[in-house]
Amino acid sequence: MIAADLQGVRVWVATTPVDMRKSFDSLAEVVRGFLGHDPLSGSLFVFRNRGGHLAKVLWWDREGLAIFYKRLEEGEFQFPRDNKPSVEIRCDQLLRLLSGMNLTRRRTA
Repeated sequence: MIAADLQGVRVWVATTPVDMRKSFDSLAEVVRGFLGHDPLSGSLFVFRNRGGHLAKVLWWDREGLAIFYKRLEEGEFQFPRDNKPSVEIRCDQLLRLLSGMNLTRRRTA
């Protein structure tokens, strides 16, 4: 998947850590049951582990479910914190998140 393919795709980030042993069907059930979304919608669903250094992205690409899995060697993924089960972010924010950067850019005066 390249950045151009992400145009118009909705990205949902789970605000609660998930067991990284979960795979296709169990992550799809988390999307359906806990996040309240359709895992076959074409949206990207992003999860992290409790330690914050592992992330998985679940995506339905019209042919099947795909999982992207990433481990940071140093630091933690900077997931948004919210009282809701999931938060929608923009695609550029997803790319920053998966790079280990903060989602929001700090503006300098």
